[in-house]
Amino acid sequence: MSKKKEHAPKTNAMRIAEAAGKEYLVHTYDAPDGFLDGVSVAKATGQNPEKVFKTLVTVGHSKENYVCVIPVAEELDLKKAAAYFGEKNIEMIRAADITKTTGYIKGGCSPIGMKKPFRTAIDETALNHDTIVVSGGKVGLQMEMNPRDIAELTGAGFTNLKKS
Repeated sequence: MSKKKEHAPKTNAMRIAEAAGKEYLVHTYDAPDGFLDGVSVAKATGQNPEKVFKTLVTVGHSKENYVCVIPVAEELDLKKAAAYFGEKNIEMIRAADITKTTGYIKGGCSPIGMKKPFRTAIDETALNHDTIVVSGGKVGLQMEMNPRDIAELTGAGFTNLKKS
């Protein structure tokens, strides 16, 4: 896979991927109102929604933060996530806390390059694809990469995270 030429500025996620020698493609889209839901992003970038993943930041009973990466059309099963991370329970962080916690803004939160490393899980369906698409770290910017490379860069494991 080669890098697609774009005029998008480099983000932390891109710099980290490049420094590690990981290949990625860049996809851009317009978000005139500053945010698009994941299914709309998939449509805007011409991607199958099953291979476009959203990054969700959670907080456990212990007050530790965790990152869950799931297909955009799916809903996170909080019980499955809590069990994976060994927490009594887990919930989504408040939208107002995303930037302060991750360094990214809502709609531009990449699992790669957050301001500090968090334990991360990627839904196991990512392994059904040679590449998946995640946020590139900025609204309007997506990165397409091998899911195993994303796992390596984030220290993530693969598990079932979707609501059945």
